Amino acid sequence: MAQAGIHSILGVAVRKWTPERTWLMLGIVLGSLLPDLDNLAVAAATLAGQPTEGLHRTFTHSLLTAAAVAAVFFVVAQIARQPRWKNLGLGLGLGITLHILLDLLLWFDGVEILWPIPSWVNLWSGVTPPAWFDKLMMTAEFLFFAMFFLGLLRLARRQGTDRGYLRQLRLWTWAQIGLLVIFTVLAFTLAKGFMTPYGLAYLLSLGLAIGVAIRMRRTIEFGVQG
Repeated sequence: MAQAGIHSILGVAVRKWTPERTWLMLGIVLGSLLPDLDNLAVAAATLAGQPTEGLHRTFTHSLLTAAAVAAVFFVVAQIARQPRWKNLGLGLGLGITLHILLDLLLWFDGVEILWPIPSWVNLWSGVTPPAWFDKLMMTAEFLFFAMFFLGLLRLARRQGTDRGYLRQLRLWTWAQIGLLVIFTVLAFTLAKGFMTPYGLAYLLSLGLAIGVAIRMRRTIEFGVQG
């Protein structure tokens, strides 16, 4: 996976080319983040002593999943007669697709892009980054979460949206910077036992990013009426 924060930053960045439809941009940002929740399945399997093969970059990283999500929300919109649900589903589908494309381009492993059909694609096959680079890529997760929060903070200030939440958002930003420093040091000093606390901090940060996106939907969708 590319850093989840990069996915979220890209999700916000595409809004300049996105039609102004209620919940569409929110769906794109959430869809850019949600596929990496498959790490919850990886964590559960690891704690249970079970194999983790086939749990990451498969069922949540499939173009067929993206299409299915959009289709489900389309049906919900028709039943509820609420077009915003269709917009949300379309946004989620687009966000998941962006996530898949970015993972293919920026990460040194493959993606099962048509799961459950065998379709493993790895554009970096044969490239093995050095161990120190792997460690930096892991801890950089917190750097890009911080950048995502900082970008939303600046956007909200410029637009005059979500003002009551900005102080808390600053705290979350500094918390991510703190985690970056702590886990960068631990990555190069701990001989073992690094992945458990790191995985917990990562999953909590990912959940936080999803929560922040929902909380700041007015900032993300600024200018959209209805």
